[in-house]
Amino acid sequence: MAEGARQIIHPSAVVEAGVKLGEGVSIGPFCVVGAEATLGDGVTLHSHVVVAGRTSIGARTKVFPFASLGHQPQDLKYAGEPSDLTIGSDCLIREGVTMNPGTSGGGMHTIVGDRCAFLANSHVGHDCKLGNNIILSNGVLLAGHVSVGDYAILGGAAAVIQFARVGAHAFVGGLSGLENDLIPFGMALGDRASLAGLNIIGLKRRGFGREQIHALRHAYRMLFASAGTLKERVERVAETFADQAAVMEIVDFVRAGGERALVTPRDASARDLAGSEA
Repeated sequence: MAEGARQIIHPSAVVEAGVKLGEGVSIGPFCVVGAEATLGDGVTLHSHVVVAGRTSIGARTKVFPFASLGHQPQDLKYAGEPSDLTIGSDCLIREGVTMNPGTSGGGMHTIVGDRCAFLANSHVGHDCKLGNNIILSNGVLLAGHVSVGDYAILGGAAAVIQFARVGAHAFVGGLSGLENDLIPFGMALGDRASLAGLNIIGLKRRGFGREQIHALRHAYRMLFASAGTLKERVERVAETFADQAAVMEIVDFVRAGGERALVTPRDASARDLAGSEA
């Protein structure tokens, strides 16, 4: 191993001139790091990792073999524009993960927050915006322009259509196909996933109290099991729960809207399913 300035670079690695390397960076065998890349302090590339283009990796992030970060977006409209990929600190990027930079059609940036975990063979498409503390399980696929809120979890082999939004603390079940927006704290399950209640287990794990969970359950029923238009139901929820920050996060998400409709319960029996009692 070659060592200098508290960096460790294996002799078989290819690190092009111009790369910005922080202190304590470790680059293992047969890695390739392009000239425009930036690796923060303590970043570890275990082996056979490729970091291309204008890619920045935050401090202490660990990248495992055969990950490909920053190569040309998988968008046939991409014309070589100098877009970028930014990955936050303390992330875990396991084997075979792929992440693409942005495009001119999506603001030129793909952004991944801090403390996220990407398990083997998951994919983050061009122009995605991911928050903090997110988990993508094995084989999860995010198409272009997807946004994912803090603490969301996507189960193995789940797929999310382009331009969809996944709210904070939401859960997408394994093998699900998400083709619409999933509200914060919501749980989506199934092929062409439908809303299956609230992510009660996740709420408890994150320390949400009994009162907060009951308010969320009540608001959920008002949104999806009561009469009136969606706009009317949203306004009733906003008026009823103005002092409940978690409920208002759902209200803000719905009001903001997006390219996709909301994921809703599939049938009448599911509309009243807001998860087990707190």
